[in-house]
Amino acid sequence: MRKNILIILAVLFGWLQLNAQAKWLRYPAISPDGKQIVFEFKGDLYLVAASGGTATPLTTNSAYDFRPVWSPDGSKIAFASDRSGNFDIYVVDAKGGIPQRLTYFSGKETPTAFSADGKYIYFNAAIQDNPDNYQFPISILSELYRIPVKGGAIEQVLSTPAEFAQLNKAGDKIIYHDRKGYEDIFRKHHTSSIARDLWLYNVKTGKHTKLTDFSGEDRNPIFSADEKTIYFLTERFGNTFNVARFSLDYPQKAEQLTSFDKNPVRFLTKADNETMAFSYNGELYTLKAGEQPQKLTVNIRSDENQTLIKHELLTNGATEMAVSPNGKEVAFIIRGEVYVTLVDGSTTKRITNTPEQERSVSFSPDGKALLYASERNNSWNVYQTKLVRDEDKYFSFATLLKEEPVIATPDNEEFQPAFSPDGKEVAYLENRTTLKVINLSTKKTRTILDGKYNYSYSDGDQWYQWSPDGKWFLVNYSPDHLFRPDAALVDAQGKQEIHNLTQSGYNDNTPKFMAKGNIMIWFTDRMGYRSHGSWGAEYDVYGMFFNKEAYDKFKMTKEEAQLLASSEDKKKNDKKDAKNKEDKKKDEIQPIKIEWNGLEDRVERFTIHSSNLADAVLSPDANKLYYICKFDKKYNLWVHDFKKHETKQLVALNADGGSLHMDKDGKNLFVFARGKMMKIEISSKKKTNISYQAEFNYDYIAEKRYIFEHAWRQVKEKFYDPNLHGVNWDYYHKNYEQFLPYINNNYDFAELLSEMLGELNASHTGGRYYPKNSPTNDATAALGALFDWNYKGKGMKIVEVVDKSPLISEKSKIKAGTIIEKINGQEITNNTQYYRLMNHLAGKRTLLS
Repeated sequence: MRKNILIILAVLFGWLQLNAQAKWLRYPAISPDGKQIVFEFKGDLYLVAASGGTATPLTTNSAYDFRPVWSPDGSKIAFASDRSGNFDIYVVDAKGGIPQRLTYFSGKETPTAFSADGKYIYFNAAIQDNPDNYQFPISILSELYRIPVKGGAIEQVLSTPAEFAQLNKAGDKIIYHDRKGYEDIFRKHHTSSIARDLWLYNVKTGKHTKLTDFSGEDRNPIFSADEKTIYFLTERFGNTFNVARFSLDYPQKAEQLTSFDKNPVRFLTKADNETMAFSYNGELYTLKAGEQPQKLTVNIRSDENQTLIKHELLTNGATEMAVSPNGKEVAFIIRGEVYVTLVDGSTTKRITNTPEQERSVSFSPDGKALLYASERNNSWNVYQTKLVRDEDKYFSFATLLKEEPVIATPDNEEFQPAFSPDGKEVAYLENRTTLKVINLSTKKTRTILDGKYNYSYSDGDQWYQWSPDGKWFLVNYSPDHLFRPDAALVDAQGKQEIHNLTQSGYNDNTPKFMAKGNIMIWFTDRMGYRSHGSWGAEYDVYGMFFNKEAYDKFKMTKEEAQLLASSEDKKKNDKKDAKNKEDKKKDEIQPIKIEWNGLEDRVERFTIHSSNLADAVLSPDANKLYYICKFDKKYNLWVHDFKKHETKQLVALNADGGSLHMDKDGKNLFVFARGKMMKIEISSKKKTNISYQAEFNYDYIAEKRYIFEHAWRQVKEKFYDPNLHGVNWDYYHKNYEQFLPYINNNYDFAELLSEMLGELNASHTGGRYYPKNSPTNDATAALGALFDWNYKGKGMKIVEVVDKSPLISEKSKIKAGTIIEKINGQEITNNTQYYRLMNHLAGKRTLLS
């Protein structure tokens, strides 16, 4: 018994030791005396002996702290932190304490080095280009600045990108790597015109000397102790970044110092005794001259600085919406979960509860089932949740629900499902482009449109719609051009009768059945203003009439339509008593009558103006078009009356886009506009916001793991080609997966994704994290003026007032040469930072002296 207890204790102790050994250690910086290394782990800074061991926290803040830099005497450490909502420069005593904030510009400032005398901190930021600079002014092309360690005014050192800048002891030379354009900073293996090179800048003469001309990446240069040699990271010696060096006298002759493969060396730093430290594959290493790299064992025992599991009540942020057949409920997706809420009320029912993503939600025709896709078990599958009890009429109040798979095959992806009009079948996309149908009774499937006729660039970019009689599909159809589809009609029995209805050579997409299936509307840019070649054009709504009867009715004048309506009403009244089931007959689906002859002549432009269109629907009688579009800054709801020849704004939405749904009676419109849902009564124009209270259990660990798998699978299913660059994608899944337990924040997680995706050597790939903006975050107002960085007096001297600046007015005395001395009465001195005074002033009346 005692022996067993000892074994259990030994195993437990071993687990604790293993659990304490940390990985995904980033941004190391070795101290000048070579005895300590500071690094980032889980958003905090830690200190560990240069030989490894147990690390101690230097910062313990819920913000993200990274990019530490030692002062020359080892007494201070500068770093970047987003404690005020954006990354600013902070400095802290190397023994610990409360960090002092130095910068206040609401962009992103990251330190690169101290000056040799320890009085200044150099940093990269995108604050202001030189007025004479011809480079495109974009934030990724930063400038180099410095600020006194004691705080005060910012000075611009270089107006062109100089990343990871390091200074020599005299302070008259700066070594750096450049940045020439956009590409993810963790992309690997590429050789291109924007690959980074190393440069030497002479502060006295202002001359930049290019040191490397390798067609791939050279980064992260560091002076040797005697300043005759440059250590740096390069991909020139294999398939990943390694440490190398060259003499400043012979920069073309580089010597390889490490021989890692498969994963890159990152964040090279050096002590005064030439001991180097860096991060490789999530762990810390040191390197001494003439020796092999030594991996450090770093143990961390500390509490989490983030809440990883929490209960939330979500009242905004929905990503899609579906309206129930009776118009009483809406289903919506928020944070990848399905919910249902009442249209008139806020009672909300959670339908799914998974760490994976659900999408493409819709109701069954009878309103008793919800259909959606979910990415579970490493595959997209189609599921439905049904009401179980007969007494439950609404999902919002349901006491018992049952979920079941509609189709879930391990070898195929199935998503974007839609019920047939009779509810007996479900259409879906197999492997993103093949349109198929499954019969819910027999479980037999049939192919409607082969995947070869479309191309999926991003999930959710395909379109199809059942006809009201269930006999046809309208689809996007791209047989000749990947990104310029036509609208086509396809037989719903899978006979592959593809009828290309548009064939314009322009973008003709998102075709919809309207007016009981007698009319098709679609969106086309054939008449729109083109702002960027074939991209970004304005759109119109066009209509095609499937039979002459519908077309002739549409072409009637207002008076003719009124006479016809009166005649039809009389016929209905005569037959009312005989039918005795008017309500049921009203909803019966009649077969669509398609007259192929002359179809191309029965086409009308429904909008009288091209615009940035979001969505559109026709009224049931086809007399009015409702559409969401943008003419100025925001999207609003418009209506065009075909009989009155009148177009006007129906309701101001002030939205950033949106989608439209109309109830079956044509009395109400349901609008989904970037997370907000609303019901609009057409006759009164009354707008009612649809509110919800969605309870959500946030599990960061489970969600992060899902997103990692999702990203890796997206590449494998849609992009990966082993013959493209010979990348072993399975290896990188296993390699980067090991670091997930050591990540508790989105900055580190985005870098993990970028490192993994960077192995593909493909543009436009990587992980991105954009934190939510908060009213408490710093926001630096801009005057629309460019300043003279060489001016050394009090205040800020203007060298140019740019077009549309708020400083331009009939009475303004401000022009080039003006010195702004005070902002709202506060004097700008060498100890008072201009950007601190400009925080939170955007849109406010401000006194400039």
